[in-house]
Amino acid sequence: MLHFSQFEKSYFGYLVLKIDNIKIPEGIFWIKGSNGIGKSTLLKSIAGILSFQGDIAIGKVYLKSHGVAYRKLVNFAEAEPLFPEFLTGSEMIDLFAKAKGAVRGQEEDLITGMGMKPYIHNPLGSYSSGMLKKLSLVLAFLGQPKLILLDEPLNTIDVESLEVLYRWINAKYQNEKVSFLLSSHQPLDEVKLPGLKQINIGDKQIMINF
Repeated sequence: MLHFSQFEKSYFGYLVLKIDNIKIPEGIFWIKGSNGIGKSTLLKSIAGILSFQGDIAIGKVYLKSHGVAYRKLVNFAEAEPLFPEFLTGSEMIDLFAKAKGAVRGQEEDLITGMGMKPYIHNPLGSYSSGMLKKLSLVLAFLGQPKLILLDEPLNTIDVESLEVLYRWINAKYQNEKVSFLLSSHQPLDEVKLPGLKQINIGDKQIMINF
């Protein structure tokens, strides 16, 4: 599913992550590692937000040579999402739906599922951190991605919404074979995410435990 080719990410000459040649199969993966080890950097690199040496591919679609096609296959929800405060939630969703080629009406089910209908037309500047988190999760599930990246998805989310998120993840994987990489300091419920595998990051190197 995901192929790293001589991947290296550095900041100001300091090597943060190095992945020589690894293929990660389809599945739901929990990225684990100590604070500051590079979990968010890894997700942002896979999402095509950060520059790096080497290349990353989903199937045969490479980020460096097929940037637009690659980014349509990857959706990303940040740990602490920031959006233009002057836009409404519905306007933000409309923009993402068009960019990701979402099926007509797909966003309605997601909005309803996260309980966002009462405030979806309000400006994002009025949203709480929990409301922004829900919006970021809705955006991450729009379109027809092959890979969804969720950075700290359990932060600032209520129990009911977390149950919805677990159901969404399972349904996407089981019905559409969409894979997930989740970075979380909080324990993920392995009962509600059957088949959850771990990717451990340590000392700049990726180590995969299945």
